[in-house]
Amino acid sequence: MKVFHCDHCDQLLFFENVTCMRCGRALAYLPELADLVSLDRLEPAAQGLWSSPRAGKTLRLCANYVAHDVCNVAVAADDPNGLCRSCRLTRTIPNLSPPGNQRLWYDLEVAKRRLLYTLDQLGLPQDNLVFDFLENVLTGHSNGVITVNLAEADPAERVRRKVELGEPYRTLLGHLRHEIGHYYWDELIAGSPRLEPFRALFGDERASYDAALHRHYQGALAGWQDRYVSAYATMHPWEDWAETWAHYLHMTDTLETAAACGISLSPVRAGEPTLEKVPHPLERAVSFEQMLSSWAAITYVLNNLNRGLGNGDAYPLSLAGPSIEKLRFVHETIKAAADNRSPLTPPETGPKQ
Repeated sequence: MKVFHCDHCDQLLFFENVTCMRCGRALAYLPELADLVSLDRLEPAAQGLWSSPRAGKTLRLCANYVAHDVCNVAVAADDPNGLCRSCRLTRTIPNLSPPGNQRLWYDLEVAKRRLLYTLDQLGLPQDNLVFDFLENVLTGHSNGVITVNLAEADPAERVRRKVELGEPYRTLLGHLRHEIGHYYWDELIAGSPRLEPFRALFGDERASYDAALHRHYQGALAGWQDRYVSAYATMHPWEDWAETWAHYLHMTDTLETAAACGISLSPVRAGEPTLEKVPHPLERAVSFEQMLSSWAAITYVLNNLNRGLGNGDAYPLSLAGPSIEKLRFVHETIKAAADNRSPLTPPETGPKQ
């Protein structure tokens, strides 16, 4: 993700901020600018209208910003829908009565907005996509509907499942990136000229999913590191695709942040990773090879910094030849899709609870 600054006082901001900590200005994210902007309240205040020196139009805050404090997006004042595009994509919100569920919903919405930021920057279509955030359900995707178990937003529960399943990496944003990968398999691979090249790399998706699921939970495929980005990717070609897709989004977002921060590496000892400049991964001219080379250097730094803080590796994974070719396939698929992007068609109705 890019690095944000207050357009009033130049204070460093983060994507989730709603107030500048230096000048105290209210903030809102504008998807059309892909940026946070400072706000000035218009009189009379009861109308809930705002202006911004960069917006060029009168704004109002998303209804979820005002009523629930789970959003930080502003929309045009004349937009007939009370919700921003991101919140409209949430078809079902969790039951907010139990203590703590409001915070878990907030974390889900933040992760979703981060996901949508990356999809927008990559130029990917998002037609007929909706999210259901529910309790006591299986996280998954079906026909454009991404369902996420609310428990995945609970850090303690997520760590418990990570340990129980022996996973080296498990995050809320990672779940959304994985499930959106299934959505894009339907959108970009199924029935397209890319289907046969997909099968050559990932395998035949017509193999029984139920049988693959049963086999996977008997134990991960030995030596999976030589061909897959994760143990879960070994289960079925669909899961291999979704895990690889999620991995590519991990790379894209992290490299964009590193590029925005101006990171370079000039180690004292010879033979250690060097990096003159991180290429911006969202620029069309940047090749997959440039991304991959930068990724190796950045993860070397990430892991060392994380260990210096007393944590485990931020990136506890490795990439072998077949995995790299699958990532290249995802890269090429995204580039091709961006050239044929359709207009966004978010749902007109709001979420239900």
